[in-house]
Amino acid sequence: MANLKPGSQNTRKKVQVSMVICEAEEKRHRSGVNALQLDPALDRLYSAGRDSIIRVYEHERFLHGMEHHTDWVNDIVLCCGGRHLISASSDTTVKVWNAHKGFCMSTLRTHKDYVKALAYAKDREQVASAGLDKSIYLWDINTLTALTASNNTVTTSSLIGSKESIYSLAMNPSGSIIVSGSTEKALRLWDPRTCAKLFKLKGHADNVKALVVSRDGTMCLSGSSDGSIKLWNLGSQRNIQTIRVHTDSVWALLATETFSHVISGGRDKKVI
Repeated sequence: MANLKPGSQNTRKKVQVSMVICEAEEKRHRSGVNALQLDPALDRLYSAGRDSIIRVYEHERFLHGMEHHTDWVNDIVLCCGGRHLISASSDTTVKVWNAHKGFCMSTLRTHKDYVKALAYAKDREQVASAGLDKSIYLWDINTLTALTASNNTVTTSSLIGSKESIYSLAMNPSGSIIVSGSTEKALRLWDPRTCAKLFKLKGHADNVKALVVSRDGTMCLSGSSDGSIKLWNLGSQRNIQTIRVHTDSVWALLATETFSHVISGGRDKKVI
């Protein structure tokens, strides 16, 4: 039987120290990947993760992580010829990054809830952001990249009128039209030059999660949680084709420039 009386045995305690040794910087995301952007000039890939990190790869080699968000990074867009990256996060912020050096240049705190989607008008160097606060904001990228600690005032245009949380956004290169998709199971069309709401397109039976607009702004592809992909003629405001190849939600769309072919990905783990 053990003697439990104090002083009956050596009372010197042993101290154990545990350490976890790992790589200084993880090369892979710890959770799902929400968005990708490719800079073909540098053969550089940017991935936005649910671990709050944007990771950068060049020639298939991991370069570094861009860490400044505190929640999921939901969307990213490369702009200004690949010099800058814009990110949208569930921490309610939009951030502007120096894409080549990997540091955060400015943080925009205009949204009041998760920021879920971005859209980029290349010809105008303009980006739009939208999210669960039902608002769409338009930003001039040249203004954003000129922000400093002493001069951080930014003016933005807002498109107000969506009745539900916005999950997807698309804009043509000239910035003549914006399309938003939301939980109201419809597409809304906006004129970014006047911030006016134009019309609504109904046809989906669930949340609209993915959008692509043609270069000339006359056609739009939408992907929904109802498993369908729809092609819309924006001039006649009609659905002209419905594609059903997925067995679950459609989360991503990519179209050729002529809109003759579309690639889709979804919750059913298929890329078609």
